[in-house]
Amino acid sequence: MMEFGVPKEMRSLEGEARVGLTPAGILGLVQAGHTVYVEEGAGLGSGFTDEEYAELGGKIVYSAAEVYGRSDIVVKVARPVLQEHKWFRPGQTIFSFLHLQVASTDLYDALVDREITAVANETIENGDGVKPILVPISEVSGRLAPIIAGQLLMNTHGGRGTLLGGIPGVPRGSVAIIGAGVLGSNAARAFLGVGSQVIVLDNDIRKLQYLDDHFNGRITTMLATRHSLRRVTSFADVLVGAIQNPGRRAEQVITRNMVRRMRPGSVILDFSIDDGGCVETSRPTTHRDPTFVVDEVIHYCVPNVPSAVARTTSYGITNALLPFLKAVGEYGIVGMLEQEPGFANGINLYQGNLAHPDVAAALGRPLAAKIPWGLRK
Repeated sequence: MMEFGVPKEMRSLEGEARVGLTPAGILGLVQAGHTVYVEEGAGLGSGFTDEEYAELGGKIVYSAAEVYGRSDIVVKVARPVLQEHKWFRPGQTIFSFLHLQVASTDLYDALVDREITAVANETIENGDGVKPILVPISEVSGRLAPIIAGQLLMNTHGGRGTLLGGIPGVPRGSVAIIGAGVLGSNAARAFLGVGSQVIVLDNDIRKLQYLDDHFNGRITTMLATRHSLRRVTSFADVLVGAIQNPGRRAEQVITRNMVRRMRPGSVILDFSIDDGGCVETSRPTTHRDPTFVVDEVIHYCVPNVPSAVARTTSYGITNALLPFLKAVGEYGIVGMLEQEPGFANGINLYQGNLAHPDVAAALGRPLAAKIPWGLRK
C-alpha cells in the first residue's frame, strides 16, 4: 500500500485556490487501502474543510514539509514553487500540471537531483490518445471564456463597449478561436450560448468538420493559414488562443503585426499561455492583475484560468485523476504501464531521468538512454 500526500498550493499570490484531491478522492484512495496525508487548510480555497477530509479518512498534518516527508506520491495542481524543492523526498513521485518546457530550470534541476518521478497531468493519455486530466481543465477554461471576454469588452474595463450577443438592429460581437480541440470547442459552445458570431480556425480539417456538424453550421470554420489569421484579427472583437500541444512550447501564430491590426479595445484571451502563449505580445499574468494593454488591445494571459472556479475544477481534476492514482497505488509506476500504456506519456521524468521526447526537445536536453519501458511516442 502507498502513502499519498496533498499539500496546500503555494501559488496563492497567483490566485491558485484549487486542491489536488477533493475529500471524495481521498475516500477513494483510503477505501483502496492507502494512507492519505492532507495539509491543514489545503482544500479551503475550493470550499473543503479539514473536517470533511478527516471524516472521509484523510490524515491532517500541519505543514507542507510533513506532507512531502511522509508521502510516496504527492498530488498537486500547480507545479512546485522554489520553497517546495527542498522538501522533495529522494525517489518520490509527484503528480501535477508541470509544463516543464516553460518552467524555471530550478524545478527541473531539483527533480533530477532528488531522482523524482514527475508525472505531468497535462500529458497523461488513455488508450484512445485522449488526455483525460487535461479535458476538464480545458472544458472549464472554454466555458469561462465569454464571461471573461464579456467583462473586458465593457467600457468600464477599457474595452470596445461591445455586447457579445448584440441586440435587435445591432450586430453581435465577433469571436475568433484559434484551435478546435477541447478548449476551443467548449469556448465555441459558450460564445454561441451568449449569441456571439463565432469563427474557429485550426489546421486539422477533421476537427473543423466535426464542429461544423456538431453545431449544425452555426459557426464559421477556417483553416488556420497566415492569410486567414491576418483576416480575422482585423475584425474580431475577441481573439481566443486555444492551441494545445502539451509537452511542447506553443507556436506563436499571432504576430505583433496582427495584433496591431486589431481594433482598439478588442480583447485577446491567450489560453495557450500555460505553454508559452500563441500570441507574440503575450506574457503571463495573474488573477490579481490579469490584463495588460499592447497596441490598444487588452491581453488576458492568466495561466491558471480554471482556478477562478476552484471547486468545480478540483472536482473535475479528481474525477479524471483518481483512477490513475489508484492504479499506480496498486501496481506501481512500471506495473501501471501494463494496465494503461498511454500513461507513459504522462511520465516526464522517471527517477530523475528525462523520459518524454517532446519535453526533452523543448528543453534542448537529451532523452534518457535507459527507461524501463519501450513506450515512447
